[in-house]
Amino acid sequence: MAEANPPRGKMRFRRNAASFPGNLHLVLVLRPTSFLQRTFTDIGFRFSQEDFMLKLPVVMLSSVSDLLTYIDDKQLTPELGGTLQYCHSEWIIFRNAIENFALTVKEMAQMLQSFGTELAETELPDDIPSIEEILAIRAERYHLLKNDITAVTKEGKILLTNLEVPDTEGAVSSRLECHQQISGDWQTINKLLTQVRDMETAFDGFWEKHQLKMEQYLQLWKFEQDFQQLVTEVEFLLNQQAELADVTGTIAQVKQKIKKLENLDENSQELLSKAQFVILHGHKLAANHHYALDLICQRCNELRYLSDILVNEIKAKRIQLSRTFKMHKLLQQARQCCDEGECLLANQEIDKFQSKEDAQKALQDIENFLEMALPFINYEPETLQYEFDVILSPELKVQMKTIQLKLENIRSIFENQQAGFRNLVHKHVRPIQFVVPTPENLITSRTPFFSSKQGKKTWRQNQSNLKIEVVHDCQEKRSSGQSSSLDNGNSLDVLKNHVLNELIQTERVYVRELYTVLLGYRAEMDNPEMFDLMPPLLRNKKDVLFGNMAEIYEFHNDIFLSSLENCAHAPESVGPCFLERKDDFQMYAKYCQNKPRSETIWRKYSECAFFQECQRKLKHRLRLDSYLLKPVQRITKYQLLLKELLKYSKDCEASALLKEALDAMLDLLKSVNDSMHQIAINGYIGNLNELGKMIMQGGFSVWIGHKKGATKMKDLARFKPMQRHLFLYEKAIVFCKRRVESGEGSDRYPSYSFKHCWKAPNVDVKMTWLKEIRNILLKQQELLTVKKRKQQDQLTEQDKIQISLQQNDEDPCRKWLSYIDEATMSNGK
Repeated sequence: MAEANPPRGKMRFRRNAASFPGNLHLVLVLRPTSFLQRTFTDIGFRFSQEDFMLKLPVVMLSSVSDLLTYIDDKQLTPELGGTLQYCHSEWIIFRNAIENFALTVKEMAQMLQSFGTELAETELPDDIPSIEEILAIRAERYHLLKNDITAVTKEGKILLTNLEVPDTEGAVSSRLECHQQISGDWQTINKLLTQVRDMETAFDGFWEKHQLKMEQYLQLWKFEQDFQQLVTEVEFLLNQQAELADVTGTIAQVKQKIKKLENLDENSQELLSKAQFVILHGHKLAANHHYALDLICQRCNELRYLSDILVNEIKAKRIQLSRTFKMHKLLQQARQCCDEGECLLANQEIDKFQSKEDAQKALQDIENFLEMALPFINYEPETLQYEFDVILSPELKVQMKTIQLKLENIRSIFENQQAGFRNLVHKHVRPIQFVVPTPENLITSRTPFFSSKQGKKTWRQNQSNLKIEVVHDCQEKRSSGQSSSLDNGNSLDVLKNHVLNELIQTERVYVRELYTVLLGYRAEMDNPEMFDLMPPLLRNKKDVLFGNMAEIYEFHNDIFLSSLENCAHAPESVGPCFLERKDDFQMYAKYCQNKPRSETIWRKYSECAFFQECQRKLKHRLRLDSYLLKPVQRITKYQLLLKELLKYSKDCEASALLKEALDAMLDLLKSVNDSMHQIAINGYIGNLNELGKMIMQGGFSVWIGHKKGATKMKDLARFKPMQRHLFLYEKAIVFCKRRVESGEGSDRYPSYSFKHCWKAPNVDVKMTWLKEIRNILLKQQELLTVKKRKQQDQLTEQDKIQISLQQNDEDPCRKWLSYIDEATMSNGK
C-alpha cells in the first residue's frame, strides 16, 4: 500500500521491489480527497507507471475505509481504520534484541569451535607438573564457557517471555490479533535457543572425551615414569649381580660374595614388589580402555620379563656361589687330609712297632687314611666342574693339582709301609723305617693320578656327609667298540659319497634341462616359422620371460659342472669348489628379481599355441613355467646337500671348508630373498643402495610413544600399533607398509609402500643404539643358554654337529649380535 504522492510513491515502490523481489502481488494506492490533488495524482501516476517496473495490478482507493475491502481490520493500525495495536519504536527495539541474540549465538558457536581447535592443535607438555597445570587451566576455561552458554540461554528465554501476551479477558482479542505477528519471532528465538542447547550438549560431550584423554595422557606419563625408574633400578641390580660372576678367590672371599648376594636379594624383593604394583596399575589402565592399551601391555610384558631375568640371575648366582663354596670346603678337607697324612707318617716311628698288635694298629690307621684320602686323589678338574656346574679358574686348578700331588705321594709312601707292616704281622720282621717327605718333595712327585686297573671314583657331598660313588672304567667297552667305530666310519664314507654323487648327478640333469629350455623355447621365439603361433606382443618379451637363464646355463655348463665332477674322488674339494665361485652365484639374484615380471608374461600368454607346440616338440610332461622355476629350486637345493655332506664329514679341515661353503650359500639365499623384498618398495625418494647392505627384514608392530618433543591432542586418537615391514640396512632402518593386493602371485611377491626412513644423526648416536640393542640381545641369549644347557649336556657329538649346522636358522640372537658386532667394528675403524 502506498500513499498517492507520485515522487515519493515512486521511490517507495522501488525500495519495496528491491526488498521483496517477487513477493508483491497487489498495489493499493490511497488517493487524496481534494480535487486538484486527486487530478494531479492520477496524471502523475499514469505517466510514471512504467518507471515503477511493476507488472502487477494497481488499485486506486478513494478513502481509508476502502482499505477494509482488501485488508482485515485486525491487520491495520487505528490510523488506517484497523484494530491492530502497534508501536513502531517498540518493534525496532525488539527487532534489535532478536538480531543481537542471533549474533551472540553465532559468536558463541565460533568461540566453542575455536576452543576445540586450540585443544586439538596445541602441543602438549612433556612433564607431569606442566600436564597437571594445563589440565587445571583448561578446566577453568571450560567452566567460563559454560557460564557464557548459561547467560546466552537465559537471554533467549527472556526474549521468549516478552513475546508471550498476558492471558486476560480484555486482551484475548488483542492476543489473537497479534498471534500471527509474534509467531515468526517466537519461532526464530526458539530455533536459536535449540541451537544453543545442541551446542552445549556437543560441547559437554567433547569436553568429557577431551578430559578423559588428558587424564589418560597424564596416567600414561606417570606409568611411563614409574616404568623407566623401575627399569633403571632393575638394570642396576643386574649389573651388581654381574660383578659377582668371578668365582675365584679364597673361601672367605666366596663367603663375602654370598653375603653381598643375600643383601642384593633383599633389595630385589622390594623392587619386585614395586614392579608387580606397576604391572597391576598397567592392567587397571588397560581394563579401563586406555587409548594406549597396546603400549601399556607391552610395557607390562617388558617389566615382567626384566623381573624374571633378575630373579633367575640371582637364583643362578646363588646356586653357583653355593657350589663354589662347597668346592672350597672340599678343598679344605683335602688340605686337612694332607696334614693328617703327614702327621700320621711323622708319628709312625720304628720303636712303636715292636709287636704284632702295634703293627696291626698302624696298618689299620693307614687303611683308614687311604680310604678317606682316595676320593680326593682320584678326582679330575673336569669331574669337579661337572659335579658342581662351575667353571674352575686357573688358580683353583693349581690348588687342586698341588693337593692332589701331595695326597698321591703320601698314598704311595703308605702303600709301601702297608707292605712292610703286613710282613711284620705275618713274619714278625722288623719294619723298614720310612723318611717323612717334606711338602716340597711331595709336590715334585709325578705319580699318575689314575691306573688303568683302578676304578675311577667321583665324589658328591650331600649336606655334611661325603658319599663316594664308584664309576668303573670303560676301557674294555672302548676296545670292544673299536671295530664298530671303524664300521661306523665306513658307513659315513658311504653316505658322504652317496650325497656327493647326488650333487653331481642332479647338477648334470639341471644343466641338461636348462639347455633344452633355451633351445626348445627361447631360440624358437626367433624362428620365423613359429611367428604365426606367437602373439605379436610376445615376440619382444624374450628377455623378460627367460631373464638371464642363458648366463646361468653358461656358468654351470662351462665351469661349475666340470669342477663338481673333479670332486667325485676328492670330497674334500667340494667346499673350495663352492667358495671359489661364490661371487658367480650372485647372478641368481638377478634371475630371482626378474621372476615376478616373467610370471606376469607367462600368465598372460601361457595358453597360446606357441608354447603348446614347443612343449609337444620337446616331449615335456611339464609346462614351461615349471622349468622357469628350476634355477630358484636349484639354488635352494645346494645348501641342503652341503648340510648333508657336512654331517657325514670327519676331516677337520674339510669340515671347516664345507661349513664356510654352507654359510656362503645361506648368505646368498638371504641376499636373494632380501633383494626380492627391496625391489617391491615403492615411494622411496632416492637410491636404497646408498643405505648400505640390507641386514635383515621382517614384519613388526610399531608404536609411536610419547617422547620428548611436540605431541598434540589429535595425535592421541591415532595411538595404536601399526603393522609395518622393517628393512634394516647398514646406515638406516626403513619403515614400510605392506600392501594387500589380490591376484595370482601376490602372496609370493608382496608390495610395500614407503613410510619413513630412520637414520642415526652421527656415529656416537649409532654406537649408543648398538650398545643398548646388544645388551638386550645378550640378556635374551643368556636366557636361551640357560634353558638349553641341560639339554646339550645329554647330546651326543653327532647331535651337537647337527645343531651347529642349524644355528644360522635357529639362533636369531646370535645373528643379530654378529651384525651388531660387525657394525660396531666398522664404526670403530
